[in-house]
Amino acid sequence: MSQTDNNNHWTLTLSNDVQEVPQLSAFVDEVCESCGVDMMVTMQLNLAIEEAVVNVMSYAYPEGTKGYVDISAHSDGSGLTFVISDSGKPFDPTTKGDVDTTLPAEERSIGGLGIHLVKQLMDNIQYEYKDGHNVLTLKKKISKL
Repeated sequence: MSQTDNNNHWTLTLSNDVQEVPQLSAFVDEVCESCGVDMMVTMQLNLAIEEAVVNVMSYAYPEGTKGYVDISAHSDGSGLTFVISDSGKPFDPTTKGDVDTTLPAEERSIGGLGIHLVKQLMDNIQYEYKDGHNVLTLKKKISKL
């Protein structure tokens, strides 16, 4: 794990092992605390970032293959941008259709709820496949304490 706080920029690299999720939570907490983000927004960011990263850890690489997930965060004063990248198989979560949450659970198709949650919690989501990497950019407007 490497973390750098340099001019409102932080980075973290994790292996594709869900046992490393506590490090991710500590990273998001540190970024939010450094930026003066309130507790409710910090919890929302933790949930959204964790959901996106766990999806990469679980599905980006073939089973038994070691891979990495890079997470960077940047603050511009009015918002936080998290960029999640990996070299796993290409997957664009922004193309996943919205989940119909009005249907009873047993009538919904399996999957997609995590991505739906990320879309609800973040203000902007963008995906690109660039230089052999999935790059998911999540933006959240923040207001200081």
